[in-house]
Amino acid sequence: MKEVVFKFVLATVFAFLAALSSFYYKTLIYIFGWFSPDWLTWNKYSESMLRALEKKILQIVKTAYRGWYVDIGPVVGPADKIWTISLNTESPNTPLVLLHGLGAGVALWCLNLDAFAANRPVYAFDLLGFGRSSRPTFSSDAMEAEQQMVKSIEEWRKEMKLDNFVLLGHSMGGFLAASYALSYPDHVKHLVLADPWGFPERPQEFKELPLWIRTLSYMLQPFNPLAGIRVAGPLGPWFINTLRPDITKKYASAIEPQELIPQYIYQCNSQTPSGESAFHSMMSGFGWAKNPMVNRIDKMRKDISITLLYGSRSWIDHSAAEIIKFKRIDSYFKLQVITGAGHHVYADKPEAFNQIVLDACAHADNLGKTNYLALMPSEYNEESENSESETGNQSKD
Repeated sequence: MKEVVFKFVLATVFAFLAALSSFYYKTLIYIFGWFSPDWLTWNKYSESMLRALEKKILQIVKTAYRGWYVDIGPVVGPADKIWTISLNTESPNTPLVLLHGLGAGVALWCLNLDAFAANRPVYAFDLLGFGRSSRPTFSSDAMEAEQQMVKSIEEWRKEMKLDNFVLLGHSMGGFLAASYALSYPDHVKHLVLADPWGFPERPQEFKELPLWIRTLSYMLQPFNPLAGIRVAGPLGPWFINTLRPDITKKYASAIEPQELIPQYIYQCNSQTPSGESAFHSMMSGFGWAKNPMVNRIDKMRKDISITLLYGSRSWIDHSAAEIIKFKRIDSYFKLQVITGAGHHVYADKPEAFNQIVLDACAHADNLGKTNYLALMPSEYNEESENSESETGNQSKD
């Protein structure tokens, strides 16, 4: 638990720097905004640039895909639209639906889409308030904001006419995927939670942290977590690459030029922080949720099978895994830990991640032919299975 608290401190310091930058920027706007010089209004978001960056990144995907806006109506705003991509929609196998995490978008699944779509339909979309989707104003109430996000997913499902599917969510997307399965259990055949945010309760050790850290955390509560990206203006991609060079490195072997990834992340997050504000309303400190999922997981219908996977080096608190296993002892539950992966498990170890997801999809395809089992936690041995996975991918290209 000390490691979790230490990681929270690092996240708090990062958020403080972003918030400090935001404060100075807003002060300059207040003082000098009366003559609005070009150098002060330097947010460089461009819809056409975001579209072009997404297209360039997705060029590495060999499977043909379609991208379009799905009109979900007045869910939060007056006319919300969800940017969606789909692959292999003619396959009769169980569809796979992908929910990204905070600050991400559909293009960041580029290392996974070919493997996922080899034998089944795959759908990925920018969550409402993120990426290229609409950016309405969400409620500031944690539970209401959560339900608004979940409702947008359900309205998207209705428009797509998907009866049931495997639902995969990463980080914040994992939290929303679990919430969706609680609200609309009839449509989820298998739930894949990839390093999910918002599951455990805030640790008691937080109260034992030094007063200055607790004070700093309290002071940061009004700020959105990615404010620093917008404050950086045209320096945003450099800001991302400097503070998080690991994100660029995850895609280095597949994406050229490497600047595409930080530029894409910047364009996704330099707009109005709509979904980010919803996340801010739901969080209790960056690492935890105001309404932890672990306190509700026992209410999830028993016939919904769950695959829970973590990166062994992730900052996410893994403590919820044992609680979920205990609370769902009569249901199919499989825990996988990918050795050497961090929070972004889908990009850190894509071959291992892809195989775990494909196994979950195969389980969903065979649902009804096997009994639900509560599986013991296991360590995913990437080294012993990686070569087999790579061979399989090559034969499908």
